[in-house]
Amino acid sequence: MDIARINEVLNNKEKVDIFYNERPVWIQEVSNNSIAKIGFVDNFEEKDVYITDLYERNLQQQEWL
Repeated sequence: MDIARINEVLNNKEKVDIFYNERPVWIQEVSNNSIAKIGFVDNFEEKDVYITDLYERNLQQQEWL
């Protein structure tokens, strides 16, 4: 992911599935255009990660596999 896509996701009401290390996350904030504070959907853990390590899973592609 890049900062432009992160901003698009944060400023849009559309639901987007974002992952970090195969775990679903939500983005809490972005600092200095390269680090995002994320929260994991499956527990209360929070972590600062590089936004380039975040990714979207293409659900349409997976349906065809």
